[in-house]
Parts: sequence; C-alpha cells; structure tokens
Amino acid sequence: MKDIARDLGVSAVTVSKVLRNHRDIGSETRERVLQRIKELNYQPNQNARALATGKTHLVGLIVPDLLHQFFAQLTKGVSRNLRKQGYGLIIASSEEDPEFEKQEIDQMLARHVDALIIASTQKTAQSFKRISARHIPYVLVDRKLEGLSANFIGTDDVKAGTLATEHLIEKGCRRIAHIGGDYLSTAADRLAGYRAALAAHGFDAPKKYIFLRTQLDDAAVATGYSAMQALLKLQPKPDGVFCFSDPIATGAMQAILEKGLCIPEDVAIVGCGNVLYASALRVPLSSVNQESETMGECAAKMVLELVNSRAKTEPREMRLRPELVARASSDL
Repeated sequence: MKDIARDLGVSAVTVSKVLRNHRDIGSETRERVLQRIKELNYQPNQNARALATGKTHLVGLIVPDLLHQFFAQLTKGVSRNLRKQGYGLIIASSEEDPEFEKQEIDQMLARHVDALIIASTQKTAQSFKRISARHIPYVLVDRKLEGLSANFIGTDDVKAGTLATEHLIEKGCRRIAHIGGDYLSTAADRLAGYRAALAAHGFDAPKKYIFLRTQLDDAAVATGYSAMQALLKLQPKPDGVFCFSDPIATGAMQAILEKGLCIPEDVAIVGCGNVLYASALRVPLSSVNQESETMGECAAKMVLELVNSRAKTEPREMRLRPELVARASSDL
C-alpha cells in the first residue's frame, strides 16, 4: 500500500480506504488507485487486515440443503447484499443433521467469521449459547427455536398454511391432506395454518390425512413420494394435498401420476416456497411464494447492522408476507 501511495502521491490511508470501498474518496482518486492496484496485481493480506481491524469481513451461512432451490435463492440474496458491502460469504450445508450443523458452527467460529446466518436443524438452543458466549452476532433465518430469543427473519408460516388450504377449499376440495414435519417451527406453523383454515370452513382434519416426517429438505422428494403413496391407499383418498415444500410436492405429484390419476382433477396439490422450477414441472405447481431472495437480502442487512453496531440491541423479528401463486396443479 505504501508503494502504491508513493507512486500516486497520495497517503497510505487513502489507498486503504479505496480497498475498503470507503465513501469519502473522490471518484478520480479512486479510479487512479484501482488502476495501479490492477497493474501491480496487488492482493490485500486478509489475515493482516483482520489483526489490524478485529474483523475478517466474512459472514458464515449454514443451510440444511444447498441443492434445495429455496435455500439456493436465499443464499443468492445473502451473497448479493454482502458483496455490496465488501464482505465475503462462507457457505456450508448441515444436510438436515443437527450434529453436522454443530460441526459447521465450530468451523465457522474457528475461522473467526464476523457473524453467522443459520437456517437451523437444532432442537435445542445449546449451540447458540456457545455462539453468544463468543460475542458473535447471528441471525436465524426461515426457522426459529422454541425458547431462544434471537434475531430472526422468516415467513408468516401460519399464513402460508392458511393460504394454501383455503385455496384448495375454494377449488372444491373437501378431503384435504397435509404432508409436513414433526419438529421444525416452519412445519408446526404451516400445520397450524392448515388446521385453522379447515376449522374456519367447518371441515375436519382427520389424523390419517396428516403425514409428518423428519426429512423435509435433504430428502424431500422421496419424503413426498412415500407419503403420497400412503395417502392414496386411504379410503376415501384425499382430493387435495398441501405440502410443506415444493420438493415434497414434486414427490407427491410423481406418486399421483404413477398411479394413473390426474392432477388436479383427482388430487389437487399446493406446495410452499415457489421455487424457480415450479412453473416448469410436467404439471406446473401451485405454491406459496416466500420471497426467498428477499429473505436472504434482509438477513444480510440485519447481520451487518449487528456487526457494525456498538450498542447491544434487543433481538428483532421480521416476517415476510406470503402470497399464493396458483398454477395447473390446483387450478382447473
């Protein structure tokens, strides 16, 4: 930096500010410095920078499944927002395994990330107490943990369940099943919305029509397929199904079509997440849009505010409003 400063007749502080994308450097000076950096192929020493500033300018993101389109879109939103602020992103998958998640958290902490964003698979708050003990800010995204007061950004999942179920009722379905989860906050809230919508319209929610599974993201298609096979053996079989996620809905539709039935004439399907491929399926999938990229952008913005805040603040919660996107899987 001193060499570049001497070459251009500016201070080393000016060069440092250009590298940090500081706002109080004029555009002409900035361009001169960036051009000289490019000519010299100069790369800042990030370890030295971290020792000097106490920050690595890295944020860790842990999600259950990197192949799941919802989390891929969420990651895109996080990355885009962090990049604008000069931060790097370290990404890891827990594969829907709480032990893997704990290992990834430890790895992130060992790399001295400035903050964490986590879509957690944990059933207890123990791992997060460890993060707090290190004074590392974190944001929970998509999923909450009971009994843990933490910064959170997600969807109004009760509303998501209500929207999907009410849509199926409006389309004439009277025996509506649900394929969901047995411990995640998102699963519990969507199930609550499903039950509330049925009750509001005077319908029952028979236990035999509710299939709750543990593997919701990492093995979602197989989960939806096997659960739908079981539902189709019931008498009477359901004429509508609200699925916890779009991948689960994809597996459910596969089972219906293999049985020689028609969607939505025999069984209507609604998923959740509105992933990018939903409209391109053999039968375009109706889904509840969770604004996954926006969720990621909001999580990145919140975590950077926490990193840059000198005062301790009370945990904040933000829930995005879901919207139903009707397609051929439910809309005749």
